[in-house]
Amino acid sequence: MKAAVIRYLRRHLPDAQAIREHPRLQFLSRHFHDPWLWHFNRRATVRGLAIGAFFAFVPVPWQMLLAAIAALWVRFNLPVAIAMVWITNPVTLPPIAYVNYQFGTWLLGSPPWEWRFDPSLDWFLGQGADLAVPLLVGSMATAVVAGLLTFTLAHLFWRWRIINRFRRRRRLA
Repeated sequence: MKAAVIRYLRRHLPDAQAIREHPRLQFLSRHFHDPWLWHFNRRATVRGLAIGAFFAFVPVPWQMLLAAIAALWVRFNLPVAIAMVWITNPVTLPPIAYVNYQFGTWLLGSPPWEWRFDPSLDWFLGQGADLAVPLLVGSMATAVVAGLLTFTLAHLFWRWRIINRFRRRRRLA
């Protein structure tokens, strides 16, 4: 199963050479030569998943760019980190933002604010600020929990698969 997943990812993800030669990414091409960014081993992949899960819940634009910079900086699997950010997408973002806001109000000990949305700059500058603090607190707490939980679960799952493989080999031998 693992080999099929890796074949699927290699078929659909751009290869390292294509990314290195992309005209708009030339200023970063020297960073893309690190083999740790492209290997699907336990260390690089599990940590790439954790970084991607963390940045998926950080409430800023450019989440994929931030995940890519973090993966480059700490040398984790770049494609996995970027793909993991898509947990939050245009479909999942509203419910995730709502849950993060509720979580933030709970963490801050403040009651949820009853509000009506008015698509105007006045509303955004006046009322939006009241929503921002609980949303940021809840989102950052969720990001940390998601990153740690993803790291732990992916690491344990990968370890479990390795142990089961060794046990299966031992039984066959």
